[in-house]
Formats: sequence, structure tokens, C-alpha cells
Amino acid sequence: SFYPLLQAQLNKMQATVDRMLSRLAMGALALSGGAAAVNSVIYDVDGGKRAIMFNRFPNPFTGEASGIQRYVLKEGTHIKVPWIQDPKIFDIRTRPRAIPTVTGTRDLQMVNITLRLLSRPNIEKLPLIYQQLGLDYDERILPSIANEVLKSVVAQYDAEELLKKRESVSREVKEQLIQRAADFHIVLEDISITHLTFGKDFATAIEKKQVAQQDAERQRFVVAKAEQERKANVIKAEGEAEAAKLISKALKQGPALVDLRRLEAARDITATLSQAKNIVFIPSGGGGGGQSGGGTNMLLNLRD
Repeated sequence: SFYPLLQAQLNKMQATVDRMLSRLAMGALALSGGAAAVNSVIYDVDGGKRAIMFNRFPNPFTGEASGIQRYVLKEGTHIKVPWIQDPKIFDIRTRPRAIPTVTGTRDLQMVNITLRLLSRPNIEKLPLIYQQLGLDYDERILPSIANEVLKSVVAQYDAEELLKKRESVSREVKEQLIQRAADFHIVLEDISITHLTFGKDFATAIEKKQVAQQDAERQRFVVAKAEQERKANVIKAEGEAEAAKLISKALKQGPALVDLRRLEAARDITATLSQAKNIVFIPSGGGGGGQSGGGTNMLLNLRD
């Protein structure tokens, strides 16, 4: 009949679909296994980084011994033996670090200093760095040697010398730090003192000293001013005495000097009064022939 045939056809199609799905699953599983296998034998070294190789066991393919190998792998994709080789990736780019410290000067003043470092590892010594310090070599070494060098250098200077000779102090710290970092295969590109402050006691002492210096300068100015005023008074007195002698001598010779002074005073008074709005100057009437008359000049004060 029709229904048994249809049922048989459907069962056949179902079996075909099941076989296809099973094959697809097996293919996907094979692909994922192949991808995992490929991923387990290759690794990438990104830009600005380097890799060293650690062998858990002696490598039967290359004959390398176990442990850290002495070569450095550059950027790119590399092959490794799974479960035997383990690459260690180093960042070789220059990195900044700020290291604060508190230390004492030669005159027992406490000073806060912040040192900024730009550091990177010595590429040729990466296997030694990993063996001796690990991947976090900068965390282990830089703070300790920076504090050591800062304390030894600052202890040679007084507090005021640190301010006056900051460039010299920075240069000495730089030279010693570069030498100490080289012992651990670390390269320091730049070193600078970015922050330098003293304790409250020293700041108070400096403020008092500045106030005392300002008071001393002010006193010196007052003394100098008084000395100049004294000299000016002496010169003025000498001038007045000389003028008195000359006036006395002129008076003995005749009244001409008195008349001259009277005319000068009258001229000054007239010039002053002429500037006033309510003052009018009326000269006396003049006679003929260029001779003055017998009248008197007058100044009238006109009020509103």
C-alpha cells in the first residue's frame, strides 16, 4: 500500500541525514583537533618583544639540554615542541618608572625625592635576567638600587647645597645608577630628579632666614637713606651759608640786590594772581615820550 512505502522512504532519508551529520561532526572534530595541534606547536613574538626558550626536558629533536637556552628569539612566528618547550616573552621597550624616597642630608635634614627612570633590559642578557631575576626584573631591582644610590649621594650634601647644586647631584645620581643597573643587565636610558622637597622644620627655618635677610636689607636701606639725607643737609647748609655770605657782601656794596629780589617777588606774585579768574590787573596811565606816569598799578578782585 501507499503508507508503508512512504514510511520506508522517510526512514531511508532519515538514515542518510544521520550519516551526513555524523560525518560533519567528525570533520569538525578533526578540524578543531588539527587547529589545537597547530596552535600548540607555534607561538608569536609581537613587536617590541623578545622570547627565550625553556626546555622542560632535553629536546630529542634538536639535542638541546634542559633549562633556559642561551639564544634570544626575535619578533615573528616560531615553532616549539609541545610539553617540552615553553617560550618566555620579554617586553624590551623602554618603560618609565617613578621611584619616591625619603632620605637625610649631611646636616640631618629630611628630604623627599622622586626619581624618574626610563629603563629596558639588555637584549643579549635576557636568558641571564630570567635565570637570576625573572620576568619582573625591574620590580625587583630598580626600587632597591635607586634608594641605595639616592641615600648615598644625598648624604654627601647639605640641604642648601641640594638646592644650589641640583644639576650636579642629578648627574652624580645618574652615573652611579647606570653603573649599578648594568650589574643586573638593565639599561637606563634617562634619569632625572622630578621632585625635591624638605620637611616642615627646614621650610620654617628657611622662611625665618629669608625674613631675617629682608629685615637686614631694610635696615641697610634705612641707614643708607639717613646717610644720604645727612649729606644732603650738610650740602644744603653749606650752600645757604655761602649764599648768606654773598648776600651780605652784596648788601654792603649797595641796595641793588634788595631791589632785584623785590622785583622778582613782585613778578612771581603777579604771575600767580593773573591765573585767577576774579583778578584784573590795571596798569597806571603812561605819559608821553615813553616815560611812565605818576599813577599806581592796581589789582582788582572782582567777585560775583
